[in-house]
Amino acid sequence: MNDKISREEAVVAVLDDVIDPELGIGILSLGLIYKIEVHGDDVEILMTLTVPGCPMHESIARDVRSSVGRISWVNLVTVTITFEPPWSLDRVSMAARKQLGYS
Repeated sequence: MNDKISREEAVVAVLDDVIDPELGIGILSLGLIYKIEVHGDDVEILMTLTVPGCPMHESIARDVRSSVGRISWVNLVTVTITFEPPWSLDRVSMAARKQLGYS
């Protein structure tokens, strides 16, 4: 396994613990993470929110930066929020769908 893959896996592992405060479900399970790029010691994350104008916008971005920033080798974390493509339930894991009341 090369270093880049293991670093990406480390980022995914910490992102798995970042919870959407309104829904109480992890942002990975909700399908909010669109892309993770590791460039040396810097990490770029492209993500979305469930709705534009989400009042938790800064809180979620801050939690992502903080969680990823605690990885020992990480120097800089950049979080970009996009709404293209728009988030949809199609991105949500089956377990999270059940938590949300969908089957």
